[in-house]
Amino acid sequence: MTLDVVIIALGFIGLIWGADKFVFGASALARNLGVSPLMIGLTIVAFGTSALEIFSSAASVAKNEPELAIGNALGSDIFNIGVALGIAALISPLKPPKTLFRKEIPALLLVTVVTGLLFLNLYLGRIDALILMAITVFFGYKIFKNLTGSTPLPEIDKENFSYLSNTRAAVYMILGLVLLVLSADAIVEAATSIAQLLGVSSAIVCLTVIALGTSLPEVAASVTCALKGHHELAIGNIVGSNILNLLAVLPFPGLFAPTAIDPALLTRDYVTVLIMTLVLAFFCYRAIKTNGSIGRIYGSVFLLMYCGWFTLVVIQM
Repeated sequence: MTLDVVIIALGFIGLIWGADKFVFGASALARNLGVSPLMIGLTIVAFGTSALEIFSSAASVAKNEPELAIGNALGSDIFNIGVALGIAALISPLKPPKTLFRKEIPALLLVTVVTGLLFLNLYLGRIDALILMAITVFFGYKIFKNLTGSTPLPEIDKENFSYLSNTRAAVYMILGLVLLVLSADAIVEAATSIAQLLGVSSAIVCLTVIALGTSLPEVAASVTCALKGHHELAIGNIVGSNILNLLAVLPFPGLFAPTAIDPALLTRDYVTVLIMTLVLAFFCYRAIKTNGSIGRIYGSVFLLMYCGWFTLVVIQM
C-alpha cells in the first residue's frame, strides 16, 4: 500500500506539471494561429483531455462490458461540470465569451438532448451510433469552417508567446498530454489497488476511482487555465469534453457491442447530465447578459449537484 500511496503522490505531481505544459502550449498555439482560445479549448484541449474516456470506452467494449463505457461517458460529463468546472470557478471566477451562448452551448444542449432521445428505448445500437457519428462529422465541418475563418486576437494576458514557435508549442502540448494520461492512469491503478486491499466494492471503485481517473486531465487542465486566467480555455475544455464524451465515446458500444441500457443510466445518470447542462447554460446566459462571470457561488452549486448525484448513486447500490 505504501508504494501505491507514493505512486498517487507522483501521479498528482505529473498531472500538475503536465497540465501546465499542455495549457501553455495550447495558449501559445492559439495565439500563433490567430485562433480563439475558446476554439482551441473546444477542439485540441478537449480532445486531448478526453483521450482517457475514449480509450477506456474502447477497452470496455473489447472486454464485452458496453454498459461500463456508457456509464463512463455519462459519469465523466457529470464530473466535468460538477467537479472540474466547479473547482475552477471556486479558484477564479470564469468569464464566458459572448459567442459561447450563441454556438457552443446550443451544440452541447443539442447533443445532450439527442443522446437522451436515443436512450429512451433503453437500447444503444448501431443506428444510434451512426446518428452520433453523423453529428460528429457535421460539427467537425462547422469547426473547420470556423478555424479557416478565424482572425488574430488581442493579447490573452501578460504572457508573451511570440518567441514560441508552432513546433515548440505542439511539443509542449504533446508532452503535457502524455504526462496527463500516464499520470491519471497511474493514479487509477494505485487507487484501485488500495480500494481492493481495503475491501471496497468494485461498483464503488468504478463510480469513484475510474470516473475520477478518466476526468483528472479535465480537472487539471481547467484548474490550470483558471489559475493562469485563460477563462475561455477552461470553459471550452469542459464544453468540448462533454460533447466528445457523448459523440466519440458512445459510438463504441453502439457499433461493436449493441446493448440494453440499465434504466438507472437513463433515469438517474442521464437526467443528471441534462439538468447540469441546463444549469450550466443558464449560468453562462446570466454571466454574459450581466457582463459578469461564473463565480464561486455558481462553482459551489456545481459541486453540490455532484455530491447530490453521488449520494444518490451510493444509496441506490
